[in-house]
Amino acid sequence: MATTSLVPSSADDPLAYQTIALVDLLDRVLATGVVVSGDITISIADVDLVYVSLRALISSVGALTPPGGLG
Repeated sequence: MATTSLVPSSADDPLAYQTIALVDLLDRVLATGVVVSGDITISIADVDLVYVSLRALISSVGALTPPGGLG
């Protein structure tokens, strides 16, 4: 009887378990940008009272400006 592993091995995906420093991760996020979104619903007795939709764009100014500059 053959067994299979649910955890991917490094042979399947060489980048799956690559360690990365927090500074490198922050540099990648700011260079390309990331959108964070979420929804909050406050309800009492299954009656929705408040619904808030949140969206934030996190990026550096250099990544958002065109290559020729602003003007």
